[in-house]
Amino acid sequence: MPPDAAAQAQANDAKVVRLVVGYAAGGAADAVARAYAEQLQAAGFANVIVENRPGASGRLGFDAVKRAKADGLTLYLGSSPMFVIFPLTYRKLGYDPDHDLRPVAIVADVPTAAVAGAGQPYRDMAGYVQWARQAQGKASLGLATLGSPGQLGTIEMAKQNGLHIEPVVYRGAAPMLVDVAGGEVSMGWDAVASMMPLYTGGKLKFLGVAGSRRLPMLPDVPTLLEQGYPQYQHASSWYGVYAPAGTPDAAVGELEQAFLAAGRTPALVAKLQASGFLVEPRPAADAKRRMQTERAHWAPVVKAAGIVFDE
Repeated sequence: MPPDAAAQAQANDAKVVRLVVGYAAGGAADAVARAYAEQLQAAGFANVIVENRPGASGRLGFDAVKRAKADGLTLYLGSSPMFVIFPLTYRKLGYDPDHDLRPVAIVADVPTAAVAGAGQPYRDMAGYVQWARQAQGKASLGLATLGSPGQLGTIEMAKQNGLHIEPVVYRGAAPMLVDVAGGEVSMGWDAVASMMPLYTGGKLKFLGVAGSRRLPMLPDVPTLLEQGYPQYQHASSWYGVYAPAGTPDAAVGELEQAFLAAGRTPALVAKLQASGFLVEPRPAADAKRRMQTERAHWAPVVKAAGIVFDE
């Protein structure tokens, strides 16, 4: 190794980057953070420590990074609803999604989908809509997060089809999906990653996936868009990495390139795709545009539905 390369590697070994995750260890966000941390360390970029700060739907972790020194050594891995949906639905958000942190990169897309219990009579969203029209108020939507993009898409879809679908909110995806599998709730919505175990076990069936293209892990499941339900085109979410406001452009640029390079490695892509994620990393500018585009899309839906949270 040339002397300059050896010196750079030694400097990177000494650099410690703290990647704060606003959710508990073992969850989807934690899995993405740890996969990237492992790859960044393997590439010699830095010693990356994942720090879990769960609470307030990710806002506690956000606040910790917002108050951190803007030196590029403390980062936040957060889900898109914090920057897209929460600003529309919380009366007192407690942070500025556009100015307290600055994007570094989009690191993973989180495909979401509608599912039903394997024993339900409908096989796709058209069948569900037909069943719901005759269900005499029994149609329901299981959710792990109130005000999620999936709920907003369902509000739009129900309005278009003259339906009432009652939201049923759980403390997490696991108990919600158990009730969906058992037929207690007629439809569920969450990340595909959380649904795969019950799906492969024959307890759930997919009614359709969000977005504009089929998923590589579910090639035979049509999108809801191709089924004729465009309300769900923007109903997926994604994870981004963010730095405190005031972090120098040079530091953000270095971090951006490091995360983009890590997200292109075959090992990381295969590992996260097997868990139900899509890994197509995109730069900071794309993250900013995507936040604004999706927020503009959902704003009239939230307003029409009158969704407002105090806490």
